[in-house]
Amino acid sequence: MGYYVGIDLGGTNIAVGVVDQEYHLVSQVSRKTKAFHPAEEIADDMAAAALEAIEKANLTADQIEWIGVGTPGSVNPKTGVVGLAANLGFRDTPLADLISKRLNKRVFLENDANAAAYGEMMAGAAKGLDSVIMITLGTGVGGGIIIDGKIYSGFNYKGAELGHLGMVYEGVPCTCGNRGCIEAYCSVSALIRQTREAMQLNAKSKMWELAEGSLDKVNGRTSFDAMRQGDLAGKAVVEQYTDYIAYAVGGIISLFQPQAVVIGGGISKEGETLFAPVREKAYPRSFNHDPSNCSQILKAELGNDAGIIGAALLGKQFQ
Repeated sequence: MGYYVGIDLGGTNIAVGVVDQEYHLVSQVSRKTKAFHPAEEIADDMAAAALEAIEKANLTADQIEWIGVGTPGSVNPKTGVVGLAANLGFRDTPLADLISKRLNKRVFLENDANAAAYGEMMAGAAKGLDSVIMITLGTGVGGGIIIDGKIYSGFNYKGAELGHLGMVYEGVPCTCGNRGCIEAYCSVSALIRQTREAMQLNAKSKMWELAEGSLDKVNGRTSFDAMRQGDLAGKAVVEQYTDYIAYAVGGIISLFQPQAVVIGGGISKEGETLFAPVREKAYPRSFNHDPSNCSQILKAELGNDAGIIGAALLGKQFQ
């Protein structure tokens, strides 16, 4: 057979792809997620999208070995149950069983961030490695932990929430209800907050022009673009932001000593403008006295496809 279907279930879209033995996407389809509708309806749409992707790849269902699903929320891979996914309305939802009954295939279920990390290890930036940590810098900060080629998520399958590691005691409030989490300093949402604060202190900053004179139009690129135009306030924001990321990454390296830390999310598109200072600052903050034997800090390669590819390959963990 040699083909696998990966489903990346999000609160907005269901992205589905067929992956071959070389871990390449051979077809891909997407449709809107009916969040907060009955789980059976969402499963219907997921199954229909999977069949559409199989047909688009000029394959039949018989050529598919298994289906993998990455979903938000707390997931028990052994039972195939989503304990809680607030942005979908799932609670104790037997999602793997719902999909399996519709497609008559074995279904592997994982948290979406774990699936993306697995995708980057199997087919992306960390291909060839088996000890990898991934953090995704977006609206929040997602995390995935791979140890000896296996996804690690704790005894209760709620682990790898690296964005909610404490970074500053009683620091900035976080969306999780705690204060001082990595997410509150390293997410793109945090960068936007830091940019707005700097703009309010620097009325002549180039950042005002880039944001069309409105704090509401600030985005994750504003400070970086201003820095590239020689704006000192923008440069200070970027330096502070990369300091925060480096501090977090240095701690993660000290904790896990993985072969690589892979950083993804939209802000990673800044490339070496982001990664060079993060590497420079993170390594001295990590516990390692041998500069020739440090964890690599890598830019994610698969982008939005990481979740699909990682989900499709989940069955590889059990071979």
